[in-house]
Amino acid sequence: MSRVRGRRLPRRIAQLLIGLFLYGIGIAFMVRGEIGAAPWDVLSQGIARHVPLTFGVITILTSVVVLLLWLPLRQRYGIGTLLNALLVGPSADVGLFLIPTGQPLWLRVCFFVIGLLVLAAATGLYIGAHFGPGPRDGLMTGLHRRTGRPIWIVRTSLEIVVVAVGWSLGGNVGIGTLAFALLVGPLCQYFMRVFAVRVPARTESGAA
Repeated sequence: MSRVRGRRLPRRIAQLLIGLFLYGIGIAFMVRGEIGAAPWDVLSQGIARHVPLTFGVITILTSVVVLLLWLPLRQRYGIGTLLNALLVGPSADVGLFLIPTGQPLWLRVCFFVIGLLVLAAATGLYIGAHFGPGPRDGLMTGLHRRTGRPIWIVRTSLEIVVVAVGWSLGGNVGIGTLAFALLVGPLCQYFMRVFAVRVPARTESGAA
């Protein structure tokens, strides 16, 4: 059993790191689409209008705050959880530096579609590596477990609050925000099936 885990470990590590890098790039494409960002990115955009920090640094700090909220929920951290909090923000800043702003509408729509697909594939990669959920996913599942509410209600409630706060601070809410809410779930589910690494139950439950 340990030999099986050992053979798959390099692939899992590669998936985790590539997935987290691409996740940030996907965020950057959607932000540069300028037709409405994902809920948590609306919050980061709004905060960025009021503090002298980059979008990526704000994303890291937001992740740290979310991880602190895990403590009363007794959620278990994984190495993937911590790397998600630390690496997605810098990769988003790289993407925002490289992707131009102020493009024609048709190109901005293309940016958003590319970003959504890249983000969904990246989610499949890093979750499929079984190193732990991202900070925001863990908050959602922790609240679901503690409150007994259906997970879709917990997620929707969280994202409504996040979007409202981000929009009030000046974040970009638009048709892209709605498209993200409707499409990201099915797309992530598809890519999670594509990239899932078969590992023993003990590893999958968070032992790695």
